[in-house]
Amino acid sequence: MIARGPFWLDPRDGHHAFPEPRFALTEPNGLLAIGGDLAPARLLSAYRHGIFPWYTEDQPILWWTPDPRAVLLPGGLKVSRSLRKSLRKGLYRVTFDQAFNQVIRACGEPRDSQPGTWITPAMVDAYSHLHEMGYAHSVETWADDELVGGLYGVAVGKVFYGESMFSRRTDASKVAFVHLVRQLEAWDFALIDCQVASNHLSSLGAVDIARARFMALLATHCERPGRPGLWTLELRQVDS
Repeated sequence: MIARGPFWLDPRDGHHAFPEPRFALTEPNGLLAIGGDLAPARLLSAYRHGIFPWYTEDQPILWWTPDPRAVLLPGGLKVSRSLRKSLRKGLYRVTFDQAFNQVIRACGEPRDSQPGTWITPAMVDAYSHLHEMGYAHSVETWADDELVGGLYGVAVGKVFYGESMFSRRTDASKVAFVHLVRQLEAWDFALIDCQVASNHLSSLGAVDIARARFMALLATHCERPGRPGLWTLELRQVDS
């Protein structure tokens, strides 16, 4: 019988090691470990092994690796008719890595369906540090000079791990997502991790795959040369 987690992580562990994802709980789905810290080396180790932190301010750090895993594979993007119209109208200006701190803080604002937030001040600090190191990236959508939507995530090798998105106007986050996907395709990225399926993500083309397949993809594509440093949107026009 496999001994299941959650396992306790020692923040003093300089190796930043994690248990194997196959030891994660099935209920709640994917809970693997508790504790540790949000040091850059631990976060990057987590992502390389298909693990991510998700917790609220009144909890210790919780580390997850759900099965199945929601991902967007190359060529899998779905663009609805209404979204195509928004893209054709050019309602928003899109940039990369121009307002990371604004984006992550906006993603952490309470929402009608979710009054609390898992993007704690410690998470903001940790991912801002990853951004400074060239691993965490943001996509911004602007109406004139007003930030109206966007998303952020972490890139390791040729894998992009989406973390959160926000929208203050119709389709603002979706426009950011389409630009991200098309640019990552042009850069030969292998997949976008969407963590857990939702109706919103499924409408954009995210699908569930077995954790074992996800881990196999990471083993291959996290080791490929990535694009460290600040990103710039290179596509002049997005083909929806």
